[in-house]
Amino acid sequence: MSITERLGLAALRALDPETAHGLALKALCLGLAPLPGMVTSPRLKTRLAGLELANPVGLAAGFDKNAVALHPLARSGFGFVEVGAATPRPQAGNPRPRLFRLTEDRAVINRFGFNNEGMEAIAARLAKRPKDAVIGLNLGANKDSADRAQDFVEVLQCCATHLDFATVNVSSPNTEKLRDLQGKAALTALLTGVMNARDALSRPIPVFLKIAPDLDAAGLADIAEAAAETRIDAIIATNTTLNRDGLTSAHRGEAGGLSGAPLFERSTRVLAQLSAITEGRIPLIGVGGIASAEDAYAKITAGASAVQLYSALVYEGLTLAARIARGLDTLLARDGFASVAEAVGTRRGDWT
Repeated sequence: MSITERLGLAALRALDPETAHGLALKALCLGLAPLPGMVTSPRLKTRLAGLELANPVGLAAGFDKNAVALHPLARSGFGFVEVGAATPRPQAGNPRPRLFRLTEDRAVINRFGFNNEGMEAIAARLAKRPKDAVIGLNLGANKDSADRAQDFVEVLQCCATHLDFATVNVSSPNTEKLRDLQGKAALTALLTGVMNARDALSRPIPVFLKIAPDLDAAGLADIAEAAAETRIDAIIATNTTLNRDGLTSAHRGEAGGLSGAPLFERSTRVLAQLSAITEGRIPLIGVGGIASAEDAYAKITAGASAVQLYSALVYEGLTLAARIARGLDTLLARDGFASVAEAVGTRRGDWT
C-alpha cells in the first residue's frame, strides 16, 4: 500500500463510516483513487460457471449498491465485480447510523436493509457498463413486498440484459424474515421461479445463491439439495453473521450482520462442509474475512473456485484486490499448481 493510499484511508476512517463509504465511491468515480488495472496470468485465469475470469478475486455485493462506479471498479484489480443488492422499488433501508467499524476486531457491522435506488435506475447504469469486465448483480426483495420470491424474478428480468451473472440473496440478516427463505421448501420454490425466468431470457446467464454462515449441518444439506434440484450455477458462502463471539470493539453489540476478520474461520468451515456435501458438483465462491493472499488461498484450498471480499477494503484500501491476486499467483506457483482449479479443495480436510 502506498503512502498516499494510507493517508487517504486514515482520512476516511476519521469520518462517519457511511459518509466515508460514499466519499470513497465519489473518489473512484472522479479518478482520485488508485486503479491498479487488471491482474492476470495463465495461472490466475479461472473459469467459473461458464464465466472466464482474469483472476479469481471478486468484489462482493454491497460496496457499490447502485452500480455508480462500474468503470473504475473494472480497473481495480478484481477478476469480477458484483453490485447491488437491487430491489424492484427504491427503498431507503434502515435508519442511520447503520454501519459500524470494529477497528480492534478488523471487522464491520452493517444493518443497511437493502437501501438502493431500485432496479430501473440500476439497470440504466448497467446498460453503460464496461464491456471487458465480468459484472453481476445481487438480487434483493423489498422489505414490504407481498411476494418476495417474485421480487427476485422481477429484478432479474429487468437487469439481466446487462449482466454476466446474478445472485439470489436470501441471507441478509437485515430484512425481516428474509433468511426464512433458506428452508428447503421455500428455497426450492424461490429458486425454481428464478431459474425458470433465467431460462426464458434471450441470453440466459449464470445464477448464484448466497447463503448465511449461521446454518447447521442439516441446513447446509437442505441448501445443497435445493441447489442441485434447481440447477443453480454456483453458491456463494457466505454472507454476514449474527454471531458475536470473541469481539472486543465498542460497537460489538450493534444489531446487524458482522463481516471481516472474525468471520473468516466460521465462513471457511461452512464452505468446506458445503464442498464435501456437494462433492464438487456445484462451484463455490468463498467469502468472509479475506484480507490477504493467504486468506484467499485458504478459501480456495477449502473448496472455493473463486473468492470475494469487501470489508477488508476499509482497512487495506482498494489496491488490496490486486495485491491478493498477485500473492495468489505466487502461492499457487510455490505449491506446484498450474491453475486455480488444480488447488480447489486440496486442503478441505483441514476445515471439516
